[in-house]
Amino acid sequence: MLLPFFTALREAKVPVSLKEWLHLMEAMDKGVGGRDVEAFYHLSRAVLVKDEKHYDRFDQVFGKVFKGLEGVSPGEEITADIPEDWLRLLTEKYLTDDEKAHIEALGGFDKLMETLKQRLEEQKERHQGGNKWIGTGGTSPFGHGGYNPEGVRIGGPGRHGRAVKVWEKREYRNLDDTVELGTRNIKVALRRLRRFAREGAAEELDIDGTIDGTARQGWLDIHMRPERRNTIKVLLFLDVGGSMDGHIQLCEELFSAARTEFKNLEFFYFHNCLYEGVWKDNRRRHSERIPTWDLIHKYPGDWRAIFVGDATMSPYEVTMPGGSVEHWNEEAGAVWLKRAREQWDKSVWLNPVPERHWSYTPSVNLIGEVMEHGMFPLTLEGLERAMRTLAR
Repeated sequence: MLLPFFTALREAKVPVSLKEWLHLMEAMDKGVGGRDVEAFYHLSRAVLVKDEKHYDRFDQVFGKVFKGLEGVSPGEEITADIPEDWLRLLTEKYLTDDEKAHIEALGGFDKLMETLKQRLEEQKERHQGGNKWIGTGGTSPFGHGGYNPEGVRIGGPGRHGRAVKVWEKREYRNLDDTVELGTRNIKVALRRLRRFAREGAAEELDIDGTIDGTARQGWLDIHMRPERRNTIKVLLFLDVGGSMDGHIQLCEELFSAARTEFKNLEFFYFHNCLYEGVWKDNRRRHSERIPTWDLIHKYPGDWRAIFVGDATMSPYEVTMPGGSVEHWNEEAGAVWLKRAREQWDKSVWLNPVPERHWSYTPSVNLIGEVMEHGMFPLTLEGLERAMRTLAR
């Protein structure tokens, strides 16, 4: 019965061996985990998955194998309740572009935060479809499901990508550095950033030296030499979550290629803009943050820094203290980007959004100015330009 699960894991390139599978069967025979589906999920993941980076693919396979829809027999009556969330959004106003243009923002970040505090103190009941209170639908700057050029999204999914702040617990997943590349061209583009040197132990056979030594000595004279390695050191900063969800596949291809091409590579995650902290694991981004100051002190100026993100956010996130969409930052994002640029003067920003769309987003232009025009599109041509810039 469970063999399709094993086969699906192997097909999804989750490295499950037959020995681990037999250990799982043995645990089930001894009643470990009982008959609860959730307990079986945790048991099988603990036994079969050796590396946390495979958790996401394991979850996808588990959901596909064990949580499929049940079939309905011919003639059987099909009934379904309309989800409550659908009913809540029935009042959402579908606005034309002209109508959206006439909806005014509150007039600045400070005014927005002050008004939200006032609404929280005054509001006593649920609202929907309005233009003032915290609710769903409508044109109020507070709530979700509606439209406002600058607002605070409270609950619910993002729809227009214009929220100045987001009031909810947001979960991001780590990028998969083993994703199979659809093309080798990304690797070829990254290879423009190379500086080779022979360092380390003498582990490689020096054929020319061996031939020359043998000819001179009259017996086999083996010569060894250190392996030739790319000595370029790279810091990779990856924007995750929010509007970057639509670029996951492209970023994973870049991440996988970078892990292959750069032996001296350190990577960190951030959201929207660089602030006072970054993280290595998105599941622990709130509890295991790394101060940005620590990176600046740890990695000297001969490292190259590559930032990857769409730079699409509220301009306040770049220019204002407290402008971060998720937390209260004491200093503006531009301040931290400038510090990074001062420490790693050879740095670039790779943007997965097509270059022709950049001029429509103010935050892209702001970050481009901080990067001193060191922003390049995440295309093969853009990668080659970026690598040439870093190699100077």
